[in-house]
Amino acid sequence: MSMDPADAAAAHDPDIVVTVSGLTLTYGRGLRALDGLTAKISAGCSGLLGPNGAGKSTLIKVLLGLLEADAGDGRVLDRDVRRDRTELRRRVGYMPERDAHIPGMVAVDYVSMMAELSGMGQVAAVKRAHEVLHYVNLGESRYRPVDGFSAGMRQRLKLAAAIVHDPDLLFLDEPTNGLDPQGRRYMLDLIQELSRAGISIILSTHLLPDVQEVCERLVVVSAGRVTREGTVAELTRGMERQYKVQFVGDGARFLEALEERGVRTSYDPTSGDLRVVVPEGSGTGPVLEAAAGAGIGLKHLTPGMRSLEEVFLESVEGGSDGDS
Repeated sequence: MSMDPADAAAAHDPDIVVTVSGLTLTYGRGLRALDGLTAKISAGCSGLLGPNGAGKSTLIKVLLGLLEADAGDGRVLDRDVRRDRTELRRRVGYMPERDAHIPGMVAVDYVSMMAELSGMGQVAAVKRAHEVLHYVNLGESRYRPVDGFSAGMRQRLKLAAAIVHDPDLLFLDEPTNGLDPQGRRYMLDLIQELSRAGISIILSTHLLPDVQEVCERLVVVSAGRVTREGTVAELTRGMERQYKVQFVGDGARFLEALEERGVRTSYDPTSGDLRVVVPEGSGTGPVLEAAAGAGIGLKHLTPGMRSLEEVFLESVEGGSDGDS
């Protein structure tokens, strides 16, 4: 990495858990999975969002030291991702997308082995394995071979293995993948609980509802580049002068009254969906006046928030296929 350790330490912000600059990684046949990717990810729960093939999993593997980038810098918890892999293994947890258990191994042995690989002693690892298996509701199954676990149980087992050594930062790669609604609900509840306990989480997924439910911040990746980042509230906030209106009455008269007061409108008579943009500094006054003048009854008048889906589609527009 090109960053000098002394300079990095001096510039470190304790509220930033991941910093990457210009990360580039190309697979065989010229497939560029990361294309100069640059981002800063804050402490807390952040969503790493993007379509399949956007580069999310590749980025996580680079940050974990499992893959080495062709170019660029990366720091996790103020540790260099190339030089400090052993230290990062002690401080970071990773729940991979694909199953990673060893055939024939029982759950408690698997989780305790993961603890030892993260730097814990054998006795402490076994004790902690029992604790986290109870935490993810696998206590009664801890002596069962993992081969016979259901999809939901395997996902919870991977989470137990990721948190067994009390990491400061947790990478979750598609943690609700393949789960039924009840299993998804349980997994999201666990993620929220871990976040509230002070563990920073980076949730990599293509499922927008998961991100909107548990994450505070969002990083959108498309074609190996970051295309949008910020808090979920910031990215979904609509224009301050934009409102959604539901009404009862003559739509034509209402639209005419709105336009007379300088309000721009977009109306779908089939669905009854009316969006308006009021003049700067006017607030909702022109809408209320137009409704009263046209004899219209207002059912709802709410700020025009963009959905996370709209943000996502805008962010990935023009993206290309690649390794995930």
